[in-house]
Amino acid sequence: MDNLNLIDYFSEFKELKNIDRPTMMSVLEDAFRSALRKMFGTDENFDIIINPDKGDFEIWRNREVVEDGAVEDRNLQISISDAKKIDEDYEVGEEATDEVKFQDFGRRAILNLRQSLASMIMDLEKDNIYSKYKDRIGEIITAEVYQVWKKETLLLDDEGNELILPKTEQIPSDYFRKGDAVRAVVAKVEMRNNTPLIILSRTSPVFLERLFELEVPEIFDGLITIKKIVRVPGERAKVAVESYDDRIDPVGACVGMKGARIHGIVRELRNENIDVINFTNNNQLFITRALSPARISSVKLFDDTMKAEVYLQPEEVSLAIGKGGLNIKLASQLTGYDIDVYRDTIQMDDEDVNIEEFADEIEGWVLDELKNIGCDTAKNVLELSVEELVKRTDLEEETIHEVIRILKSEFE
Repeated sequence: MDNLNLIDYFSEFKELKNIDRPTMMSVLEDAFRSALRKMFGTDENFDIIINPDKGDFEIWRNREVVEDGAVEDRNLQISISDAKKIDEDYEVGEEATDEVKFQDFGRRAILNLRQSLASMIMDLEKDNIYSKYKDRIGEIITAEVYQVWKKETLLLDDEGNELILPKTEQIPSDYFRKGDAVRAVVAKVEMRNNTPLIILSRTSPVFLERLFELEVPEIFDGLITIKKIVRVPGERAKVAVESYDDRIDPVGACVGMKGARIHGIVRELRNENIDVINFTNNNQLFITRALSPARISSVKLFDDTMKAEVYLQPEEVSLAIGKGGLNIKLASQLTGYDIDVYRDTIQMDDEDVNIEEFADEIEGWVLDELKNIGCDTAKNVLELSVEELVKRTDLEEETIHEVIRILKSEFE
């Protein structure tokens, strides 16, 4: 292999790995010096000149001129007779410089150089990928599905770099096939076993925030700020927004005309319900908005314990709690208050009975569990199925059956 072929070989890497010229020259010189150190024990007396424009390179060796027969190290010294073959003007004690033809070192040396070069390019590429994605944490990227496994999905970006989308970072209803284009946010970048590991996420609140920035120009331009996002991926999300311009309705801008803007986000998130809420520093009002679509009668705050008691009409309680308790759970996370909902007893059915009346037959902690989910009357409890009561409370099914038996006996 001659010098030109070696440069051509390197050029193939340059095309594949997109390495700039200064880096290319530095890597090539390091590879040569590594090979010279293996062959001669040192590379300090060698000068390497690389010309990427012409596609060639030169290696020059500097050796001290000594008397004939006084050469102790052929790499560092040259006899006067050999020096004069290079240039008649050399004298003992001077430094002689001659060009070294790398191909003269033999096939093994050239193979070692190629391996060293390939290893350096690979390490450099790993560093480049790590640095590139380290700076892109929190950004949305689009990648192509390459392989789907049980616990994770492998994707490739435009440059063929491997990205990982773990099952835990996928929306439960996500279903991918090879070749699908997937949007996700860069969640984490780390080096594992000297290999960059880029973790993507579709469940992160940051992903939802970036989608809003893409769909709502006012958010991208900074006219509307997203104060906080909470979500149960694939089920429901609540987004608190605030406008710095009184002329802009932040909720209306996010939803768009006939829901045009938010529909694109909902589709991307597999029909996840998204409640956009106008942020306010008035905590009572904020809690009222956070429990949307339920209509609140009144709110009592206990700031020392960060608890809130919310009173609603009986027909509004199920809306406030939401399917599987999602609405009240997300409202609590959004506002920072531990929210308990209660029926407004002023409007209580004349035939209904407050569950406190059953304290002699039902243990107090059981009654507390029922009140925590908004069931503060007998009919409130009887309106719910056993399965729903098991899901919403920490009560055993057997206990719930006994409670229902006691409450039903009141109306028989």
